[in-house]
Amino acid sequence: MKQPPAHVCPTDTSSRGSCSGRRKRREKMLDASDIRLLMLHFLAQSPAHGYELIKSVEELSKGEYSPSPGIIYPNLTLLEETDAISVVDAQASRKAYSLNKAGSEILAESSEQIASLIQRLSSMAVLVNNRNIPDVEKSIHNLRSALNLRLSQENISQASLDKVIAAMNEAAEKIASS
Repeated sequence: MKQPPAHVCPTDTSSRGSCSGRRKRREKMLDASDIRLLMLHFLAQSPAHGYELIKSVEELSKGEYSPSPGIIYPNLTLLEETDAISVVDAQASRKAYSLNKAGSEILAESSEQIASLIQRLSSMAVLVNNRNIPDVEKSIHNLRSALNLRLSQENISQASLDKVIAAMNEAAEKIASS
């Protein structure tokens, strides 16, 4: 089967998401190791069950990110199997977990990464609010439309692609230094 050029979106995007549609931020906001570190962080503060851990992450991001039970519960099991956490009361209807010594050691070794994760999640609401400013939304739409219109043309010369790339890089530099 012939592969499309790198700059063209493949037509079968069912398993990868849409090229032209809005990519959901929640798809891969955090990987499993990030989630485990956050879980350990919250369990260091107090014992909790899976639902409470989901809500803790959601609160941290001011509602902009909520990990699914499908990522939380398997990672609770993994942390329990590696003796980083343990069940507080095995007879309770919902398992609450507490941090063990191994979990505390992981936290100590990962303090910078945890601080970075907390900062990233905490800043999400600010980002979303600023993106929703009408003039910002319009500018993002205009840039995306122009880019999509140009890249949807067949047989774009390398010189044209170089100009598009240079323009995007220049815009990124100006935005970063604004």
